[in-house]
Amino acid sequence: MAARIDHLVTSGTFSLDGGTWDVDNNVWIVGDDHEVVVIDAAHDADAIAAAVGERRVVAIVCTHAHDDHIDAAPALADRTGAPILLHPADAELWKRTHPDRAPDGDLADGQELTVAGTRLRVLHTPGHCHGAVSLYAPDLSAVFTGDTLFAGGPGATGRSFSDFPTIVDSIRDRLLTLPAGTEVRTGHGDSTTVGAEAPHLEEWIARGH
Repeated sequence: MAARIDHLVTSGTFSLDGGTWDVDNNVWIVGDDHEVVVIDAAHDADAIAAAVGERRVVAIVCTHAHDDHIDAAPALADRTGAPILLHPADAELWKRTHPDRAPDGDLADGQELTVAGTRLRVLHTPGHCHGAVSLYAPDLSAVFTGDTLFAGGPGATGRSFSDFPTIVDSIRDRLLTLPAGTEVRTGHGDSTTVGAEAPHLEEWIARGH
């Protein structure tokens, strides 16, 4: 059976630079009836484990280390035995949330993860934070962009560890070069496509966010 994409929304908070906000996060579960990869274990390990069911979790992949995307990762790892994978450039951010629990492995640009016969290629897409990655699944015509690219523009760059010119470069060079029909599965809110977002790049640059 071919891999599929399951989607769960969990709710909690995001804290950085002295502020805290209520957020809803997209959790993406990619795989088949036997094994899955969890992308961004946000807020609620119980809900994610329930969505996984009896399937084996190959890995818990973090698109970046903001607390709303990783807060449930250690608890989910403890339940499933799956390794937590994070780009090492986000190690400092990770330690702010989990100072006593390191990730189990590094993500690197160009690395490929395989689940249910489907490849997920790691694209280092910094800007929202230093270690932000996207995961491209060509067989599923999907890219999981975390908080790098949303319907309507780039992720936020007004806080620590972020940079607007860097996120623009990541989006232009790594994401908008994918096939136009590629579905963009985001860290928050609605999905979109590469083709829907690509014509607006210059608008985003002009507005500065």
